[in-house]
Amino acid sequence: MTTLFDPLETGKFSLANRIAMAPCTRNRSPGGVPVALNAQYYAQRADMGLLITEGTAISAQGQGYAHVPGLYTPEQLAGWQQVTRAVHERGGCIVTQLWHVGRVSHTSLQPGGAAPVAPSAITAQARTYILDGDSGEGHFAPTSPPRALATGELPALVQDFAHAARAAVQQAGFDGVELHGANGYLLDQFLKDGANQRRDDYGGGTAARMRFMLEVVQAVAAAVGGGRVGIRLSPVTPSNDIRDSQPQPLFEQLAQALAPLGLAYIHVIEGATGGARELADRPFDYAAFKAAYRDAGGRGAWMVNNGYTRAMAMEAVASGRADIVAFGRDAIANPDLVRRLRHGAALNPWDKNTFYGGDARGYTDYPALPS
Repeated sequence: MTTLFDPLETGKFSLANRIAMAPCTRNRSPGGVPVALNAQYYAQRADMGLLITEGTAISAQGQGYAHVPGLYTPEQLAGWQQVTRAVHERGGCIVTQLWHVGRVSHTSLQPGGAAPVAPSAITAQARTYILDGDSGEGHFAPTSPPRALATGELPALVQDFAHAARAAVQQAGFDGVELHGANGYLLDQFLKDGANQRRDDYGGGTAARMRFMLEVVQAVAAAVGGGRVGIRLSPVTPSNDIRDSQPQPLFEQLAQALAPLGLAYIHVIEGATGGARELADRPFDYAAFKAAYRDAGGRGAWMVNNGYTRAMAMEAVASGRADIVAFGRDAIANPDLVRRLRHGAALNPWDKNTFYGGDARGYTDYPALPS
């Protein structure tokens, strides 16, 4: 019987176990540049089978939160080099999550104070993390109204994703990349009819709304190889004011389209991100979603996420329902999460007050078990 602690080969990745660190925004890269503290944070968790970094902006336009890292300047790439080097020195495997936030941004974070971009000019009823102009302190504020992207702008955006992927692997030293196609950010916005009301080839029916995401996935796979690429999806989360009227057929059709692309993994958020695993107003059959992918020939690992306990994670892998389980808040609070899960040890509680912004407190100072 396969266990949570068994190794896994998937795509180009050789994972020591089936435990992943989910991408968690921490707002601790000043000016978008990773620093030594970030390297320490990820290296502490390098015994997890796969580390997925916090969302990392592919361009200045893709930035949506203050002090989150990017992949588009030499300084950012140099900062990430110290992170990947520290993780690899401890035998870890690390990918970066490629992120364009789309409409979930603020004019103060956009080049020249421009409006954020989106599939359609529909403001997200959500908040983002910005800096006070006088004090420089971070705080949450409503997102700014976006402008709709012109059709002619989309090929350059696709190439922004591909360029960031190449930079991540070839310059920053990552083992691969994860595309952020979840939680109401740009790729998810194009996918779902609550945010996409376009009337060109990228809006309307299911196939048209899938088009931008699939073009990005294909371009990134061509840039670094499909075996170094994963994608994160959230069929029914309400995060960042996102919704689709018919998520089940949409995601089953998406699964069928992703299957032949040779991706390393599909990363699925079950239910509401960081919240309920089942939503009464948004039922979804995750087994059917996975079956659509497998039946279409998809061989990438199936990663699940959202509120998994030790018992739930062990059952998911042992039953074959999942190949990998990703942990977010527990990975933040337990640098030795693999050891604790293996031995059934108690977990450190997380401190929500230190999730976003700050220094080492609540970041690199969570205690490990005595050796």
